[in-house]
Amino acid sequence: MPCGRGLSRRPERRLPRALWGALAALGLALPVQADQQRDPELKAVLQKAIAGAECFADKYDSEVWFKLMEPKLRRAVKDRDDRLRILHAAYCEANRPDAQRLPPGLIMAVIDVESRFERWAVSSAGAVGLMQVMPFWPEQLGMRRHQLVDIDANMRMGCAILRFYLTRERNDVRKALARYNGSVGRREYPDLVITRWTRTWNFADDLGGAVSQR
Repeated sequence: MPCGRGLSRRPERRLPRALWGALAALGLALPVQADQQRDPELKAVLQKAIAGAECFADKYDSEVWFKLMEPKLRRAVKDRDDRLRILHAAYCEANRPDAQRLPPGLIMAVIDVESRFERWAVSSAGAVGLMQVMPFWPEQLGMRRHQLVDIDANMRMGCAILRFYLTRERNDVRKALARYNGSVGRREYPDLVITRWTRTWNFADDLGGAVSQR
């Protein structure tokens, strides 16, 4: 989970869709067990990301990405529409024209480790969704809480947070990932994500030397 305490290799619990809907309808927040994602600059970063225009990937490049990645995602995501939405969001967010480029395979690896592609995942610290975004953000950003389980909104926020930490750490992936997970000074989480990236999700990144895997 982004900025959660300790190593989070998988979500602690998952809420049934009906229960999540009931909580969202009642406006109830999940308990937050860690004071995380509190970097003062993050609010402005996320506001800009949410307000940004929808991204449109190059048709040829995105088709290559889809063909290579879609079969890999079938085991984790059974619904075809969800698979395509995840892949589209990963590629688009990676290649936003107004932001630093991210390897889409790195985004996929983060999701794989954080939630195992379960959009309804909720961690022990209350982080929600594919990229494990903390539940206090919707209120601060003028959003609805249920948007945390929306594929596009969750990935837009998660990618903005990841990009923010990459910038802070001067594109050092390991250090940025440690900040994303809240495990600064420890190697377990960065090593796990990078291993998943290089062994499973690196194909068609095609982003050259944009970031370092130190």
